[in-house]
Amino acid sequence: MTSLSAREDALSPPAGSPPLPHPVDALASPMQNAARPGVTPLPSTIAEVLWRGDALGRTTATTWPSGFDALDAELPGGGWPAQQITEVLQTQFSLAEWRLVGPALRRVVQGGTAVVMVGPPKRPHLPGLRHLGLEERHLVWIQAHAPSERLWCTEQLIKSNAAGAVMAWMPQAAPEQLRRLQVLAQSFEGPIFLFRPLEARHDPSPAPLRLQVSVEMDWALQVQILKRKGPALESPLRLPSIPGGLDAVLTPRVMQPSQWRRRAAPIAAPVQALASVTSDGVSARGASSPAATVATLRSSRPDPDALFLERHDVVGRPDPVASSTDAVR
Repeated sequence: MTSLSAREDALSPPAGSPPLPHPVDALASPMQNAARPGVTPLPSTIAEVLWRGDALGRTTATTWPSGFDALDAELPGGGWPAQQITEVLQTQFSLAEWRLVGPALRRVVQGGTAVVMVGPPKRPHLPGLRHLGLEERHLVWIQAHAPSERLWCTEQLIKSNAAGAVMAWMPQAAPEQLRRLQVLAQSFEGPIFLFRPLEARHDPSPAPLRLQVSVEMDWALQVQILKRKGPALESPLRLPSIPGGLDAVLTPRVMQPSQWRRRAAPIAAPVQALASVTSDGVSARGASSPAATVATLRSSRPDPDALFLERHDVVGRPDPVASSTDAVR
């Protein structure tokens, strides 16, 4: 058996060679690990696929421009990605789905493929979709009500790669079910949009891209990117989006309701004292009945209808009770 001293002699450096550094001294300090001049740059093949956490991620999959330059600048790859699921959260369905993804679907169907809808909450409005470049032959509507039916149909569409794009409404979905869809989506050649309620924002999700969308004034969409491959986006995006066909009939004033001027509310007159108290009790000076007091207070309130100009133009249609002059204007 080899003794301990023999082992130490075998590990010691030969005679005449410099001593080995201490293990603690051999460790480089953080300052020494910093970038130093003369460092060999990475090969181009590696630098192209290397992603740094402070920059937007790049993807090798196909992307479709969203139709909004401001949104494309914040999406990895510059558009809606393929080979992954994109999760869109909103407070109410059927308000912003087509306005957000419709411009990109126009480019998808140009290749001869169809857009498949799984369980939309409302019947698609074909006249409005035609303004987006989507005809009836480009759409497939699958009625699925139960959560299991929605998941099964979406899974089969992704697995078979039988559509140009998939739009699935999923009010209820477990994280493991979404993870299965994400695994299958890696072989799908088109965009996959999963529309979910806002309550699912704090639930774990395997979707590489998650967005929250809401409808704002002046026919705009507010989009907040909750998850992406890149740094966090602190401020939401405001995207101008007028529903199809309405831009040709809406007046400039109705297209910007936030610019409407408010009428100054009338200033209420001060209410006089109803009675004066003396040492003998309540005098008759300024005395008034309760009914007259209520009438005085009601007359001093401003009329709510007088605070805004032509409220019947909010939806772009004249009010039947309004005058013809107001309706034309």
